[in-house]
Amino acid sequence: MATPQKSSVGLAATLRHEWRLILIAIQFLTRIPIPNINNYQPDWLHQSSRHFPAVGLLVGVLCAIVFWLMSVIFTPLVAAVVSTAFGVRLTGAFHEDGLADICDGLGGGYTRERALTIMKDSRLGTFGVLGLGLAVLSKIALLASMPPMIAVVALIISHGASRLCCISLIALLPYGGDIEHARAKPMAQSLSAAQALVAGSWLVIALLLLALIFPKTMHSIGIFQWALAVILAVFATDYWRRLLKRRLGGYTGDGLGATQQISEIVIYAGFVATFPFN
Repeated sequence: MATPQKSSVGLAATLRHEWRLILIAIQFLTRIPIPNINNYQPDWLHQSSRHFPAVGLLVGVLCAIVFWLMSVIFTPLVAAVVSTAFGVRLTGAFHEDGLADICDGLGGGYTRERALTIMKDSRLGTFGVLGLGLAVLSKIALLASMPPMIAVVALIISHGASRLCCISLIALLPYGGDIEHARAKPMAQSLSAAQALVAGSWLVIALLLLALIFPKTMHSIGIFQWALAVILAVFATDYWRRLLKRRLGGYTGDGLGATQQISEIVIYAGFVATFPFN
């Protein structure tokens, strides 16, 4: 039987490891500088995926602060443009790059091999330009159409939830790319049920905190909007699951990035939707 002292030591070690994984996730998904991680193990990158929604929430909070500050001084449109640009800079266009690559690959490649070859090309093609441009314009248009405080909540929720949608494909699909040449080879593993539970818990915590901090704003977002945001995110994620399975045989890093971008956009769309018969 474990003594209380041994149990506390084990808990402390677990918490230190989880904090280390959070730092790795921040380093992988953003340009935010973090301290050096001693004795780094390649498998820690895969383990850190359970904290990707937490990183998304962090990005969302920072973008929301920028949006709110800009909305005090400028119009909602300017605030939407600046906060979107800030988010791109903060993440190094990590997910946007994936969306552009997958648009080029699936748009210009009629076989799996050809699509993967196109996605490895650093040059941007017509499909990539159009896909990325429409995605950025959609984000700006949707954010600009929201009242500022609802946009603040939407930014936080969508960035966290879209990362959850993104990593769900790791649990639902095998890796479909060239694993020997994958930029993040340790990520090409399945997501366990325990990891998925941890990932989902970050979003639940965020919703509870937002309800405490912004009760009026959270209440002002109707049940219809919340339900539609969830439904659209699920449908968008399932669309990419089926598309990637059919065209590539599974997920790739670019496919995950595209899933994050599209699910973020449709969550915004859910928040701005209105009843058709009002």
